[in-house]
Amino acid sequence: MTNIAHFNALRIVVGVDTHKDEHVAVAVDGIGTRLDEYRVPTTPTGYVRLERWATNIGDVAAFGVEGTGSYGAGLARLLSDLGHKVIEVSRPDRSTRRKLGKSDPIDAEAAARAVLAGVATGLPKSGAHGVEMIRVLKVAKDSAIRAKTQAGNQMLALVVTAPSNLRQALAGLSITRLAKRCAGLRPGNVTTATAATKLALRSIAHRHNQLTSEIKTINVELARLTAETAPSLVATFCIGTDIAATLLITAGDNPQRLKSESAFAALCGVSPIPASSGKTNRHRLNRGGDRRANAALHRVVIVRLRH
Repeated sequence: MTNIAHFNALRIVVGVDTHKDEHVAVAVDGIGTRLDEYRVPTTPTGYVRLERWATNIGDVAAFGVEGTGSYGAGLARLLSDLGHKVIEVSRPDRSTRRKLGKSDPIDAEAAARAVLAGVATGLPKSGAHGVEMIRVLKVAKDSAIRAKTQAGNQMLALVVTAPSNLRQALAGLSITRLAKRCAGLRPGNVTTATAATKLALRSIAHRHNQLTSEIKTINVELARLTAETAPSLVATFCIGTDIAATLLITAGDNPQRLKSESAFAALCGVSPIPASSGKTNRHRLNRGGDRRANAALHRVVIVRLRH
C-alpha cells in the first residue's frame, strides 16, 4: 500500500538532487504530475529560495532529499528548522538509471516520486546537537589513529634498514619507547646515511608524539560529551567511550526517528531478514546497515561472553 492517499492532489512533494555547488529540485503533485523545476546554489540564501519556491507552488507535504548526510545536510537542517517534513531518499540504483537516463532533474523527480509512493520513508539525522559534536571529534580521532599507526610502522621500517650502529641502539624497543628515543636524536649535518636516517626518525617521532597528544585531547572531550549525551549508555557494562560514540553517531541526535529496537537492529545490520524460496522457509543475517555500529556491537558481545 502506498502513501498516495496521504498526499492528496492539492499538496505537493518536492524531490531534491543534491551536489556540492548546486541543488536541483522538482515538484510533483499528489497524483504524480510534474509541476516545476528549480536550481539553487548551495548557500543559506539558496536554501531559503528553494523553500520559498516550493511553498509558492502549493502546500508541501514533504521534501525528499538525497544525501542528507553529505551535500544535502545543510538544506535538510534548514527545512526541518522551518517545520517541513524531510525524508531521506537513496540515490537511484544503476539499473534504474540505465532505463530512465541520468540527469539532475530526473534524479530529483525520482526522489519526489519515491516519497510519494512510500518507498522512501526514513527521517534524516538532525545533525545539530551533541551527537554531531561527537561525530566530528570521532572523525578527527580516527584519522589521527590511522596516521599514528602509519608513523609507528614507518619508524620500525626505518630501524630495520638503518646503519648497524643505529639499528642496534634502537632494535627491540616498543613503539612508545622508540618514538621517545627517536625524538631526541641529533642528526647534525646531513652528510651521511646515519645522519639522514636520524633526521627521518626524529621527524616521524615528533609526528607520532603530536598525534598521541591530539588523541588524548580528543578522548577527554569525547568522554565528556558521551557521558552528557547518554549517561545510561556509557554506564552499561562493556560500553566505553568509543563504542558509545559509534552507537550514538549511528542513532543520531533524533533517535525518535527509529521506531523500535528492531529498526535499530536493522540499522546496525544485526537483524534477521527473510531468505525463503519455494518450499524453503528460513532467515539469514542482515549484511547491510552501518558496519561500524555492527563492529561496535560485535565487540560488546565478545567482551560480555568472555566475562
